[in-house]
Amino acid sequence: MEFLIKLLLAHILGDFLFQPDKWIKDKQRNGIRSKYLYYHIGVHLLMLLIILGFDFKFWLGYLIIVISHFVLDVLKVYLHEKINGVYLFFIDQITHVAVLYGVVKYYMDFHLNIDILSYKFLLLFVVLLLVTKVSSIIIKLIMAKWALGDNAIDSSLKNAGATIGILERLFVFAFVVTNHWEGIGFLLAAKSVFRFGDLSKSDDRKLTEYILIGTLLSFGFAILTGILYQYFYLR
Repeated sequence: MEFLIKLLLAHILGDFLFQPDKWIKDKQRNGIRSKYLYYHIGVHLLMLLIILGFDFKFWLGYLIIVISHFVLDVLKVYLHEKINGVYLFFIDQITHVAVLYGVVKYYMDFHLNIDILSYKFLLLFVVLLLVTKVSSIIIKLIMAKWALGDNAIDSSLKNAGATIGILERLFVFAFVVTNHWEGIGFLLAAKSVFRFGDLSKSDDRKLTEYILIGTLLSFGFAILTGILYQYFYLR
């Protein structure tokens, strides 16, 4: 486990802490011709050497990590206009971590004890789907009869309401399962403060009531899901 943590630390330092925005933009603009692409790979190699104490018995691991990182970064550069940036970022990072895991497996008998078919894992997966996508659809269906029309939300970011709802339900769910109910009150108060401008500028009560119903439904679903998760988790 210590070896894996060291590799992850080297990756985080090289990919996030010591990679300026200037380098990223230049790589996107010039691709494989960008000098910063090679600077970036050099930084990764340096981080690996420093953190692993210049232990050259891992030379093959260094080579695999550096070459795979170069190939993945080149692919990312040429795919960033074809694939959504968020999806591309997570695909890239997951692949990097998979390579690190493979290197660890090569050098030592190491495995993560994650049974994706275990009861508790499947339960968590189900409730996360419920608290995000499923509840979004249910709330949308319930709220449809009170739809305010596009004019009421024409200044809003695209899909911002749905995204905020998903995030708030995930927070509420986390507060419930960790038994920090006071966090729900804080979250509700914070949302009320940020929504105060919308509500105070509303010409009638419709927007206020619409937001209030949506918020209560969202929080209610998250709390109920959290309680059900705790009940079935302990069975």
